[in-house]
Amino acid sequence: MPTRTARTAWNGTLQEGSGQVELSSSKVGTYDVSFPKRAAEDAGGTTSPEELVAAAHSSCYAMQLSALIAGAGGTPQSLEVTADVSLGEDPAGGFRLTGIKLTVRGEVEGLDEAGFKEQAEAAKAGCPISKALTGVDITLDAALEA
Repeated sequence: MPTRTARTAWNGTLQEGSGQVELSSSKVGTYDVSFPKRAAEDAGGTTSPEELVAAAHSSCYAMQLSALIAGAGGTPQSLEVTADVSLGEDPAGGFRLTGIKLTVRGEVEGLDEAGFKEQAEAAKAGCPISKALTGVDITLDAALEA
């Protein structure tokens, strides 16, 4: 399996500085980052490590869930996955990820709601990004769309 690479160039202090994150392997883009915008409600056109983790987690989870649904005899027609990643103060000092909420809505043939939820929980436990984030509380809200 390949190794993927991202690179960040940072200039200045934490509060006054800023940087750019480059998705080097795919070459799909370079994105601005800054700590004040990271800590603000409005990101103001910049991304953050938390948003990048959310992107990684939601896409990894969707792939894992689609594989598990197929393995259980279902056919995923569509999956919409949102990952909300929260940053907060760490009692030991600094900051930490305080939680991740995965929300998935799916259109699936061949599985009922209980079967879908069973595979959704298994995907939460089995996706490589979930495994990498075991120190963070990850919750799941899974349901089939009517």
